[in-house]
Amino acid sequence: MNTAASVSYKTTSVAVPAGGMGNRVGSIDAFRGFVMLLMLSEVLDVDSVAKALPGSRLWAFLACQQSHVEWIGCSLHDLIQPGFSFLVGVALPYSLARRTTVGQPQWQRTLHAFWRALVLIFLGIFLRSIDHPQTYWTFKDTLTQIGLGYGFLYLLALRSVRVQWGALAVILVAYWSAFALFPLPGPNFDWTKAGTSPSLQLPGFAGHWSLNTNLAWAFDIRFLNLFPQAHPFAYADDGGYSTLNFIPTLGTMILGLLAGGVLRSERPPLGKVRWLAVAGVASLAIGWLLGAVGICPVVKRIWTPGWVLFSGGWCLLILAGFYLIIDVWNRRTWTFPVKVVGMNSIAAYVMSWLFVGFITEALLRHLGHHGFELLGKTYEPLVLGLGVMMVEWLILWWLYWRKIFLRI
Repeated sequence: MNTAASVSYKTTSVAVPAGGMGNRVGSIDAFRGFVMLLMLSEVLDVDSVAKALPGSRLWAFLACQQSHVEWIGCSLHDLIQPGFSFLVGVALPYSLARRTTVGQPQWQRTLHAFWRALVLIFLGIFLRSIDHPQTYWTFKDTLTQIGLGYGFLYLLALRSVRVQWGALAVILVAYWSAFALFPLPGPNFDWTKAGTSPSLQLPGFAGHWSLNTNLAWAFDIRFLNLFPQAHPFAYADDGGYSTLNFIPTLGTMILGLLAGGVLRSERPPLGKVRWLAVAGVASLAIGWLLGAVGICPVVKRIWTPGWVLFSGGWCLLILAGFYLIIDVWNRRTWTFPVKVVGMNSIAAYVMSWLFVGFITEALLRHLGHHGFELLGKTYEPLVLGLGVMMVEWLILWWLYWRKIFLRI
């Protein structure tokens, strides 16, 4: 619906090929919807069920997949942010093609790209500040991280594929080198001020990517304290996430940009699937190998180059699977539930921050706790979470039905 500018904007995460909504690439919408549903599923509180059933391997496994790993490794939940970032890159060639087709001049496309980046940065800061007494000046939210790199991504999208591959290589090698050259903690290091301990340091050379003793941590001590803070920043107390993550996150988006270019190319459909699958396996294997030999551990919280390749490999493989099933084999009917979410991903993201508590309280107020004990007290958090997700999906479905899409 394009009649109201306040309702319909172009979003960083929506792929709109030339030709409009009726000619969308179904696999991109489905992949995005899948990622957003994984994010919304946090309300299922699977961990509470697993704790109530300590002998169940199934619930222990599900709880593990719905939680972030502490440092090295990867769970399904850890793939949400790289998936969202990767799809920004995939969508960009389609967005540029559409804007070129409708005759939008280059200067206007450039202005829009950098305006979009700015809006994403401050929207992320706003959402992170909701539960804080003042503006929470942090730059590690998914939207903020994407915004910090989006202008560079746009400029790369105007260049050749060779330049894009070269930029990816430079980012990964330079970022790895910067961490590798940063000195390890010395004998007089004050571990308490860094919120960590020697027992949490990775062994050997991998120690350059340890919690709160790395280059990104040192940068944030200087950078974040330039902004008004409720307390001076000393270390990341939420797992080690950092501002500089946006640099390797740009690498993840470049992988998506390259994949989007392949999808828009003249390759035959199965050739596109083959490229995505081979690139995915290669990226996954290289990322894993770098971590296994201790050259660069696979750490999502500081977005190591090893993580870029490992998580990017999964994203490429998932996109290959979705593209094969949906756009090559034309099996689309089953995608409707995820399509509803994927086509309004910004709305879903904002809803997850602003409305989950309100929906939960409303359901409990009207139905009471007993209304969610259909499967017993043990499963109440799960059933309540399903109820919240259903309400969220119905809101998104109503927006979809009314052709209202929140875009930036």
